[in-house]
Amino acid sequence: MAGKFELYKDKAGEFRFRLKAGNGETILASEGYKARASAENGIASVRKNSQDDGRFERKDSNSGKPMFNLKASNGQVIGTSELYSSASSRDNGIESVRKNAADAEIVDLT
Repeated sequence: MAGKFELYKDKAGEFRFRLKAGNGETILASEGYKARASAENGIASVRKNSQDDGRFERKDSNSGKPMFNLKASNGQVIGTSELYSSASSRDNGIESVRKNAADAEIVDLT
């Protein structure tokens, strides 16, 4: 089963998207956007930037758990991962984003 982007509105009325792997796990989540078009541009940016390993910022959360951010060429964070139990799990998450983002369908939940 292929990955998918889910476009939705949060409780504050902002547009967000999440990238889900074929198994239904959320592997990347966006910030909130005021306009739908901005969220759609964010999805396009994930498709493009996820293919460049240098765009992934590997780091640890405040609680010490491995995680990553995907950044655009201007350094702005496009999406953030979940927290992982190990660095190797985080690296598998990055690989999953790379594999799924390029041709994931967009499911509009708004």
